[in-house]
Amino acid sequence: MAKSQKPLGEHIPDFLDWLDIEKGLASKSQKNYHNFLKRFLSWLSQVHLQELPPQALTLDHIRQYRLHLSRGLSLKKSTQNYYLIALRSLLQYFSERDIEALPPDKVKLAREKEERQVRFLSLEQLGKLLHVIDTSNFHGLRNRAILETFFSTGLRIAELIALNREQIRLPKDPSEELEISIQGKGGRIRTVYFSQRALEWLQKYLGTRKDNHDALFITYLSEAKKTGPRRISPRLIQEVIKRYAVKAGLSPALVTPHVMRHTFSTDLLAQGVDIRTLQEFLGHKSIAATQIYAHLTSKQLREIHKKFHGGRQLP
Repeated sequence: MAKSQKPLGEHIPDFLDWLDIEKGLASKSQKNYHNFLKRFLSWLSQVHLQELPPQALTLDHIRQYRLHLSRGLSLKKSTQNYYLIALRSLLQYFSERDIEALPPDKVKLAREKEERQVRFLSLEQLGKLLHVIDTSNFHGLRNRAILETFFSTGLRIAELIALNREQIRLPKDPSEELEISIQGKGGRIRTVYFSQRALEWLQKYLGTRKDNHDALFITYLSEAKKTGPRRISPRLIQEVIKRYAVKAGLSPALVTPHVMRHTFSTDLLAQGVDIRTLQEFLGHKSIAATQIYAHLTSKQLREIHKKFHGGRQLP
């Protein structure tokens, strides 16, 4: 391990290049890491440590920074962890570049008192949501196809928006499903699957398209005249889903694109899919990200055990 003569802040440009080239992080993720580390550098400046080189960073500095995030900025524990994860990634960069510094695992994340809540729709709620959509027009068919695609594939909203028409090659046999490869978060490639039902709605929606735009899901610059097709935006999808939620008698806070992803995940688990397989479906880099569903499964199992087994009287 070599000692660096440069202050921590001067390593940031090379660290961002490392995130881009070697870790394959999306530009938005790189920007987030940069912003989180700016907070750390700002704190170093406040405590007159702006010239601190990597090897001089100690566990006591980390402890003081965590107190700053918690007490000085009054950040929630989940938010504190974003800053700590960015700092841990910087230390990982130093380790891979053989620059002397604290090991990344020395930066412990803040423990949250409550388990992360996973919101999802029951199949009954999903049915209500789908059935309030008026599919007698272009917009209704498009919106139904979007929701069916979310539930069939578990795509993130950015992944769904990035889909192109050429990727959807409808099978000649209506009993067949479709699988395609997509590039997801962090540049990771995974396969997603379109059910027969999702393909049926996509076919109906695509049958209304008279344009040559590459995007699978579009909107128009002028809705009245149907001119200027463009790729649909995240905001519009979110607004559409909330509107249908209200119409279906569901809480708008309960129904979001990411809740649709959770609904896809919990339905697979209910059918017996294991966590490792679900990790592949979702495109999670680490199994830790998929473990939020394990808590849910355990809770369901406890309730089932209590209802059907725990209260029975033995002869």
